[in-house]
Parts: sequence; structure tokens; C-alpha cells
Amino acid sequence: MSAPIFKRILLKISGEALAADQGFGVDNKRIHEIAAELADVHTLDIQMAIVVGGGNFFRGVADQAKDMDRVSADHMGMLATVINALALQDALEKQNVFTRVQTAIEMNQVAEPFIRRRAIRHLEKGRVVIFAGGTGNPYFSTDTAASLRAMEIKADAILKATKVDGIYDADPMKVKDAKKFSQLTYMDVLKLGLKVMDSTAISLCKDNNLPIIVFNLNQRGNIRRVVLGEKIGSLVSA
Repeated sequence: MSAPIFKRILLKISGEALAADQGFGVDNKRIHEIAAELADVHTLDIQMAIVVGGGNFFRGVADQAKDMDRVSADHMGMLATVINALALQDALEKQNVFTRVQTAIEMNQVAEPFIRRRAIRHLEKGRVVIFAGGTGNPYFSTDTAASLRAMEIKADAILKATKVDGIYDADPMKVKDAKKFSQLTYMDVLKLGLKVMDSTAISLCKDNNLPIIVFNLNQRGNIRRVVLGEKIGSLVSA
């Protein structure tokens, strides 16, 4: 069996991925499928951190939120990521994977506060660490939180799990002949305005030379394939 090409990764999972086809909330079957895949990857002796989004809850109330103060709306989105993190923790622990949730906003009865050295220690002890609450600040996306946390824990790469099999010049769900990129530089992404991650997240990765691999989460076994070095999805690097 081939060996993993990474020692420590940060996996970014959108909230919508946990909702599956139901569009809102957490789909019980889907979250256990994802947890089973993560447990399989964990057996490869890889240190794994995860950042979850909150779109499966927050986009469901987006109509009400559009008239809200942006800071209040962003705080609601951060709380949605905590719900997802706790759901994913429960699913992983049912797979016998030791897991810790750390939040950017302190809520000690629910999860640990984010403490960088403690997070790294958990990873070194073989625990999966789920980062919730985004960066803890409004105006920053969970993509930016993923870039920031990856830098802080010294991850080898960000693995961005999406519903398409890479980066395209247009939405492949809407544009039939959209062109797929197998490899791009950070500047390509910024110049072309590609909606991989927001520009703040891409710039952070560029400044710290952190590679991003974008791949399809819905194809079973893809997380393992990426970790073992198979050329799937799209790579953003220097």
C-alpha cells in the first residue's frame, strides 16, 4: 500500500455537504458516510484537522438575515458551524475516532476554546480536531478560517471538499462546456476571479505557500485518494 504524502492536513467541509439532498440541517445518513471515510483516512496515521462551514443552517434563514446587521448575521453563521462541528464529532466518535471540537468563540460547556498549542498536541496524540466558529470575527468566511487554522497548526495542505471535481472557469452545474483546471497558481485564481475560496483565504495561502487541493467529496474514497497522492481534483500552489 502506498504511503500518505501528507503528515498533517486541514480538511474544509461545507455545511451544505452535511445537509446532502435535504438542503437544510444535517442529513443523518450523509454525516455518518463522511465520518466513515474520515475514520478510514485516520487509519493511515495522518494528523487531521477539520473546519466546517455553516451554510446548511444559515442559508436557510438568509432571507431573514438580509435585513440584519452584518455583524449579528455573521455571529449567527458562526453558531451554525458549532452545531455542525458537534454533529460531526458525534458521528466520528461512533466510528471510534477520538475527536475534539475547538471554538473561536468561547462556550466552555460545549467545546474547548481554540488554543493553538493544545490543538497541535491533540493532533500529535492522534485526535481529530474540528475547528468551529470561523475565525471568531465577523466579515471573515470559513474559508479564511480554514487558511488561518491551517497556517497556525502548520498543516502540509488544505483539502477543500466540494460538490464538484475541481476548479472550473464557470459553474459546471450550470455551464455544460465549463473548462476544468488541473493546476493553477494563487495569482491565476485571484486574476480570473475563480470562486474556489474568497480572495482573503487565497491571499493567506499565497503569502505562506500553502497548497490547496479542491476535489469532489461526493465520490466515495476521494479523501483517501488525495491523501495518498492520486492526481484528482485541482491543485492551487505557487
